[in-house]
Amino acid sequence: MYGNIICFDPCNMAPSSFKLNTGASIPALGLGTWQSGPGEVKNAVSYALRTGYKLIDCAFCYGNEYEVGEGIKEALNLGAVKREDFFVTSKMWCTFSSRVEENLDMSLKALGLDYIDLYLIHWPVAMNPHGNDIRFPTLPDGSRDLDMSWSHIETWKQMEKLVGTGKVKAIGVCNYSVRYLEGLLPQATIIPAVNQIENHPYLPQDEIVSLCHAKNIRIMAYSPLGSAGSPLMKEPTVESVAAKYRVSPATVVFSYHNKRGITVIAKSVKESRIDQNSKIIDLDQRDMKALENIHKAAGIKRYVYPAFNVDFGFPDKS
Repeated sequence: MYGNIICFDPCNMAPSSFKLNTGASIPALGLGTWQSGPGEVKNAVSYALRTGYKLIDCAFCYGNEYEVGEGIKEALNLGAVKREDFFVTSKMWCTFSSRVEENLDMSLKALGLDYIDLYLIHWPVAMNPHGNDIRFPTLPDGSRDLDMSWSHIETWKQMEKLVGTGKVKAIGVCNYSVRYLEGLLPQATIIPAVNQIENHPYLPQDEIVSLCHAKNIRIMAYSPLGSAGSPLMKEPTVESVAAKYRVSPATVVFSYHNKRGITVIAKSVKESRIDQNSKIIDLDQRDMKALENIHKAAGIKRYVYPAFNVDFGFPDKS
């Protein structure tokens, strides 16, 4: 039901990695770097890699890939890890939708790497490549300067060409709804390895999750706890399951994703929280059923939806 699962932790049988449609494995847990502040990212990345994390998730748009690269370099120089032992994900930003390889090269240079394990389209919309800002070009009225003449399918065709360059091991997408994915797949030569989406018990997105499982596309969850200070941590069901296993509410929610076969991107710059986030347990089916029903009572809640003024096809936003 929840996809192909491999590499079980002998302590609690929660999987530590999942199989991609490329044949490679992707870690079940990664460190996120979105909104991590200057001066904090390097230590967080280095610490995570030195303490067992095998996946670092970053993006050109986050504006901190150079510092992510410094953290990676520190962990490598200390001999804590080898490059082949960890997985790096980055994302092509919307202003580079017609210049995909150029944006990839910028990320590789900033990160100090020869290749990226997984390169993703960040959002399926193009922004003016010659606008007034490299990341968020705007029109005189303050709205985002979009390039509606360029299709995400054209962007994907450029993504596919990257695979033969050796600069990426796999390619995928982010924030794709059923509508967008069904529009892409008939035109794709390479099926996306991953669809990274906002996902948590308030926003299970069962429609796109089910389609991705059917097409052997792995789901990655960003904002897996909802929002910072999310009320999800105070949900009675989450607190009850946490008490049952004597773990934190965050561990319960991360374990919920793990049971669904979803790679979790857990963001923190605090060493204690990075340690805590790495604890995953194997929930039973009764717990899963209870957690999967949370949104039915609490309602659907989406926390990340940039002001593109574009209908991306998500049922809760369309």
